[in-house]
Amino acid sequence: MLAEHDLQELMGFRSMHPVLSVYLHVDPTAGSGDTHKLRLRQMLKELCPAASADAQAVLRFVEHEYGWSSRSLALFSCAPDGFFRSYALMVPLRSRARFVDRPYLKPLADLLASYGDYGVALVDQRGVRLFHFHLGELREHEAALGEAVRRVKRGGGSQAAGRRGGSTGQTRRAEGVVERNLQVSARFAAGFFRERKVHRILLGGTEETVAQFTALLPKAWQGRVIGSFHVEMEAGHAPVMERAMSVAQRVEREREARLADSLVTAAAKGREGVAGLHATIAAVLAGQVQTLVFRDGLCAPGWTCTGCGSVGVDPAPACPFCGKGLEPIADVVEHAIRRVLAEGGEVDVLPSETGRGLAGGIGAFLRYENPARGAAPGS
Repeated sequence: MLAEHDLQELMGFRSMHPVLSVYLHVDPTAGSGDTHKLRLRQMLKELCPAASADAQAVLRFVEHEYGWSSRSLALFSCAPDGFFRSYALMVPLRSRARFVDRPYLKPLADLLASYGDYGVALVDQRGVRLFHFHLGELREHEAALGEAVRRVKRGGGSQAAGRRGGSTGQTRRAEGVVERNLQVSARFAAGFFRERKVHRILLGGTEETVAQFTALLPKAWQGRVIGSFHVEMEAGHAPVMERAMSVAQRVEREREARLADSLVTAAAKGREGVAGLHATIAAVLAGQVQTLVFRDGLCAPGWTCTGCGSVGVDPAPACPFCGKGLEPIADVVEHAIRRVLAEGGEVDVLPSETGRGLAGGIGAFLRYENPARGAAPGS
C-alpha cells in the first residue's frame, strides 16, 4: 500500500542518471493481462533507447512478479543505481511513462490528495465497525459493540401497564441504551481516527443513526465528515467498498469544482491566489504556495539554474537571478510539485474539464498575501 513516506522517499531520490517512471492501467475490465503488457511494451518502445535497462527491469516485474490483483501499477526504475520500486494501486490511473532526471510523481501526488487516508465507520444502535480506506483499498481494523437494545412490541401493552410505566419505561430504557452505545462508539471512533491520522471520514448506516453518531463526535472530527451512505452493519467488504468509493468520487468531483471556482476568484483578487504558469512558478520560488492546483496532463518545458536552483519558463542565456548557467528540464510543473510538497504545502490535480476555466491550467493558493499586488510604493 502506497503511503506518505513512500512519496517522500521518491521525492528524495537523487541520481546522476535518469529515472524511468511508468503508470500502467491494469484494470481487468479494460482488457486482459496480455493487452496491458502490449500497451506497456508500446510505451517503453516510444522512450529514449537509453532507458532500455530500466525498461527490462519493468518488463521483468510485470511478467514474473506482479500478481494482477490491482487496477493500476506505479513503477520506478534507475538501473545504474539499483533502484526499483513498485506500487499496486486499487484506483485506476491513466497509462503513461516518463524517462527524466527524477521520479515522475504528479499522478501519485494527486492520488494521495484525493483518495488518501479516509476513515470509514459503520454505525448502528449497538456499536461501530471501523475501516481505513486508502487509495481504493479498504481494511477493517476494529469494532466496538455495546449493550443489546430491547424494545417493547407496539400494541402489546395494556392501559394499566402504560400507567405503571411498563412499556413507556422500557422504551425510555431502550433509548438510554442506544444513547450510551453511541457515546461509546463515538469515543472509540475518535481514538481510531486520531491514531490513523485520517483526513476525511465517511459514515455508513441509517440516516437517523448517522446523524446521532455525528453529533456525538468531537467537533474536530465532525468537520471531517464529508459524506454518508446507507448500509447494513453486517455488510461485507465488497458493498462497503463499492459505496465508500462511490461517495468519495462524488465528493471529490464536487470539491474539485469548488476548488477551481475559489482559485479563479482568489487569483482575480490578486492577494490570496495566483493563476497562470509564470505567476505560479514565481510564487513557488518565493515559498508562498500553500496549495498548488493544476489541470491533469499539464506539462511545460523550462530550465533550472545550476547555481541557485531557480526554475523558469522563458528562454534565457543565463539565470536572471544569479547569472549562472541553465539546464533544460522537461516539466517545470513537476519541479513545482516537489518544491511545494517539500515545504509542507499541498497539491491538487483537477480533471481536464474542471480545470478549463483556470488561466494556463495552473494556479496556487498562497500562504499569505501576494506581495506583487496591492503593495504600497516603496514598501
